[in-house]
Amino acid sequence: MLSLTQKLSQQQKLSPQQIQYQKLLQLNTIALEQRIKTELELNPILEEDLELNQELEEKEIDDSIDSDDFDSETEKDNDDEENFNDEDNEFGIEDYLNDDEYFDDISYLNRNQNEEEKIQPIAPQRETLNEHLLNQLYLLNLEEKFVILGEEIIGNLDEDGYLKQTIANIVDELKSFHHIDISNEEAENLLKEIQLFEPIGIASRDLRECLLVQIQHSSFDPYYSYLAEVMLRDYFDVFVQKRYDILMSKMSLTQDTLRSVLELIQRLNPKPGDGNLEAVEMNQITPDFILEKHEDNFIITLNDRSLPSITINRTYLEMLDENKGKKKIEPREKTTYKFLREKFESAKWFIACIEQRRETLMKVMRAILEKQYEFFEKGPKWLKPMIYKDVADEIQMDISTISRVVNGKFVQSPMGIHELKYFFSEGLATDSGEEVSNKHIKERIREIIESENKKSPYSDDRLAEILNEEGIHIARRTVAKYREQLRLPVARLRKTL
Repeated sequence: MLSLTQKLSQQQKLSPQQIQYQKLLQLNTIALEQRIKTELELNPILEEDLELNQELEEKEIDDSIDSDDFDSETEKDNDDEENFNDEDNEFGIEDYLNDDEYFDDISYLNRNQNEEEKIQPIAPQRETLNEHLLNQLYLLNLEEKFVILGEEIIGNLDEDGYLKQTIANIVDELKSFHHIDISNEEAENLLKEIQLFEPIGIASRDLRECLLVQIQHSSFDPYYSYLAEVMLRDYFDVFVQKRYDILMSKMSLTQDTLRSVLELIQRLNPKPGDGNLEAVEMNQITPDFILEKHEDNFIITLNDRSLPSITINRTYLEMLDENKGKKKIEPREKTTYKFLREKFESAKWFIACIEQRRETLMKVMRAILEKQYEFFEKGPKWLKPMIYKDVADEIQMDISTISRVVNGKFVQSPMGIHELKYFFSEGLATDSGEEVSNKHIKERIREIIESENKKSPYSDDRLAEILNEEGIHIARRTVAKYREQLRLPVARLRKTL
């Protein structure tokens, strides 16, 4: 029997301006420069302030630092500038969208530090894998909530292109922090679509899934493709252990057929995130932050010297002001006025997004410096365990915001150039009660394996015993997981005669 029921629910949708802010937040410095140049071409209301650019190049700014907040940035010129609020999803500048006084003075001054450049000129950056995947995502006809979900999935890929977070965790995070309600089934369906992006197999959760996706959507010989799929799906552990005799027996294969299937699998890409696009190599990276030691303090500089200074075109502002004062506007003028008004508001949002992006990046970098101060002062062995939530709680922002800032951004410091993701890792307890970063433990595992007797390599159990003897409490399965992440084979495969 059919019945009618009423249900009251509260849903929160992200505005186009908030989505634009999130997209700009993901861009590194070089990508943002290209984005600004594109916006200058698309929006006639915006123009590049060439005089300001020249003044900034000629004028010298003395950097100062407060030891309490590690910040070298100058105070903002506009005291009335509004802020975004991640918790309330308020975009901030909405209050003055119709403010007449705002027509009188609006500009975005690119606050470049004009210290002498500390890094050498580099080759232009090509499209990164992250940008390549996002461009494919934006071509899909998706609801806003699925666009945000797709960005989260892509933002959680590691350097090899594998998904680091579980779908359930990503869905829970979107629900908790953004009030976006997506089922696990819907998220799985979108993940399957992303896995078919170029390069195919991207965003897989493990090697098995990655290879299966490529097999199932390839144009290889159907017979050998079927056998390869069965091998990967039903006998993956045996395949990884190279127990070819068992594979031949279980699948009733001849030696020649087995060889053909293995050759097909070897043609697949086990690291879809590695080398598929001409992404930036380490010697081509432009750091987004410059971190320098000055006496007993660190100076943080946002490396945005190359960004054009943009402002609102004064001529168009005067045209808007003239039409705004008229009681009656001709139809043709009304169309022009509407067009200019839309472009003007778009320009204001774009300028505000860039400024807020800048503030958010500096907040995150300051928090990372504060929590990893000993690393920047003493070196990698002093890296502390830290997760996104630690920084999110420190600066009162969403975990997803931290993820967008960290992904694809680099800092140049006395310890070298590191991606911001490098500073985040879980930790394990030691006998002293302190926590050690899992990155430190992985390096220790690598050191032990490199120094072992290759005729009698250590098992995972023995590796766990050695680490426990050193005061690091770790289980055998955790050692096995770290060893696999280091791409180091099991003891049996490391053994030499």
